[in-house]
Formats: sequence, C-alpha cells, structure tokens
Amino acid sequence: MKRATITVPDDLEAPIEAFSRDQDIAPPFTSIVQAALREYLTARGYLAPPEPFGLTPAARGSGLTTISVEHDRYFAEE
Repeated sequence: MKRATITVPDDLEAPIEAFSRDQDIAPPFTSIVQAALREYLTARGYLAPPEPFGLTPAARGSGLTTISVEHDRYFAEE
C-alpha cells in the first residue's frame, strides 16, 4: 500500500465536509479519497470496473411470494 500526504484546496474542503456530514455514518477522509480515485480511474479506463455482485438463483424457489417483504419474520420462525 502506498502512503501519501495530500493538500486539499479550499474549494474542495467544504464539499468534502458536507458529504461526510450527510452520511449516516461519517466515512474516514481516507475512504472518501480512495472512492473518488477509484471512480476517477475507472471512468478513464485505467481501472477495471468492480465485478457485479452475483447470486445464483436456486433451481426451485420456496414458492412463497412475500419473502422479500417479510424476510425478518421468516428468519425468526426458523
């Protein structure tokens, strides 16, 4: 992992702080910078986009139609 010290210009400081404040849990500054770099480099073709989160559906479903809405109740019953 490469470490870096960066200087954030005044015109970016307030938007970064506002973004952090608007999150349910304020992310560390490092995470914000890393996410911004990933998005920037991906958009310019220097970084492969992340693999989509893939789920393989079951061959046969449960037959229940309310699982996605009432999943907590179904887990509690098990």
